[in-house]
Amino acid sequence: MAGNSFGNLFKLSTFGESHGTAIGGIIDGCPPGLEVDFEAIQSELNRRKPGQSEIVTQRKEPDTVEFLSGIFEGKTTGTPIGFTIHNANQKSKDYAHIRDVYRPSHADYTYEKKYVIRDFRGGGRSSARETASRVVAGALAKQFLKTIKIHAYTSSVGDIFLEKPYQDLDFSKIEENVIRCPDSETAERMINRIKVIKKEGNTIGGTVTCVIQNVPVGLGEPVFDKLHAELGKAMLSINAVKGFEYGSGFCGSKMTGTEHNDLFNVDGSTKSNLSGGIQGGISNGMDIYFRVAFKPVATIIQKQEALNAAGELVEMQGKGRHDPCVVPRAVPIVEAMAALVLADYFLINKVYK
Repeated sequence: MAGNSFGNLFKLSTFGESHGTAIGGIIDGCPPGLEVDFEAIQSELNRRKPGQSEIVTQRKEPDTVEFLSGIFEGKTTGTPIGFTIHNANQKSKDYAHIRDVYRPSHADYTYEKKYVIRDFRGGGRSSARETASRVVAGALAKQFLKTIKIHAYTSSVGDIFLEKPYQDLDFSKIEENVIRCPDSETAERMINRIKVIKKEGNTIGGTVTCVIQNVPVGLGEPVFDKLHAELGKAMLSINAVKGFEYGSGFCGSKMTGTEHNDLFNVDGSTKSNLSGGIQGGISNGMDIYFRVAFKPVATIIQKQEALNAAGELVEMQGKGRHDPCVVPRAVPIVEAMAALVLADYFLINKVYK
């Protein structure tokens, strides 16, 4: 299987399956001498881990990271950083019913057709459990970036939207509720909606908005390696993501040039920021902001028609522990992938400057 690595200079390779012994990764290219805040890394993992509230999967995993190499006396050595996260709460028998059945809109069918063999326990390698390794690497990337601030939050669940622009939000309130929405009134409506969906045995989608501040001018490599293109690739590599837009996004297609152009200030900043902090594929020093769309989780606890390995249409019902909405746990994953992109481009910019 190819495609298990992300990045150029600051590079992450991940391994492991949802119900295997462990998941983990190798971070290559992290500069030496970085003092590692292990508590901060674990805190990021705790934001992503299952079982943290009643509106997410009830799988109980401590998600404790163990570093194996690349760190000595609390500082990075510049050598590959290896780490593992042991799986502790597998219930593989919950998936016996899909051994020879392909769940609709899941990776079951495509994995088996491509690789002939499929680990049906929790989705195996296609499970979102793999993203815990990304969070570890992203947390380390955040520490490397230091002054750059990355904040993601839930901006919609189903048809419930946070209407306020990010400039009017207090990011310190993101962690004050289980949905990770910085507006308490909207958060309550979102939480109630998910509870209803969960009770029905159904799932629901939503969006995560991410804001990156204090980004220096000059990150990004045209023509094919534009900064927004790499951010788009990073976000679209996350399980259940169906869309990515930055700056004005699709709304920009409805505007005229006079409405959309970001006019300059004398210091090089712009009066508006419909460009989303990126022009010509290069950061311009303004806030980078983007939105990521997540589909409803494919596994639902309702009866539905499915295809089996014999080519027959059969009735099946999902079992096991699944998120009714992935968005709350996706927030730290979005931040982590954004941090990996920026750390990588920061190093590239340093090399070629």
